[in-house]
Amino acid sequence: MTQPPLPPIGTPAISTAAPTISTSRAAARIRTAAIDAFAANGYGGTTTRQIAALLGMSPAAMYPHYASKEELLFAISYEGHVATRESLTDADDPSAPPSWRLRTLVAAFAHWQASHHARARVIQYELNALSPEHYRTVVALRREITAMFRAVVDAGAEAGEFTVPDAEGVTLALMSLCVDVCRWFPAGAYTEPAVVADLYSDLALRLVAAR
Repeated sequence: MTQPPLPPIGTPAISTAAPTISTSRAAARIRTAAIDAFAANGYGGTTTRQIAALLGMSPAAMYPHYASKEELLFAISYEGHVATRESLTDADDPSAPPSWRLRTLVAAFAHWQASHHARARVIQYELNALSPEHYRTVVALRREITAMFRAVVDAGAEAGEFTVPDAEGVTLALMSLCVDVCRWFPAGAYTEPAVVADLYSDLALRLVAAR
């Protein structure tokens, strides 16, 4: 699988209206089944008929909730990115020292990728299947997430806590490090999200040469 490049950090976010993701039980069940199918077979290797079969329903029964497979992927992608952003916002404390903030953000991001590895794999590696409009909406969320990490890297460099020759490159490396968790987790001795979170938060501080 080839991961789409992360959005350029300096690019302004695109203004888009937040879509409404159905909270009905039926729609949620369809999204869950689609995540399992997309994660196992890829978006291109999955049909709506296969998703419906996982739920014991006919494909026609899905259409009142999602008119197309792409619309279903968008709902999963948007919901997943919003959940990721919220987990990072909840973990962060803007008043804390940059080293603490970076450790906490990376731990939260890696933990989310491991805890929701099937969903994360879909939202990270199937972006190119989205329509241009839906892609722009999701990329705007990705820019917000990237900007959170960049702000902490910049703050650490300015405070003399971090030694980074290239803040943008380091930020992209941190993001890629965490995103890749969903591709391989679980594996070997790493079967607990908390263990991965601790490891990656330590690696993050080493990457920025934190003092």
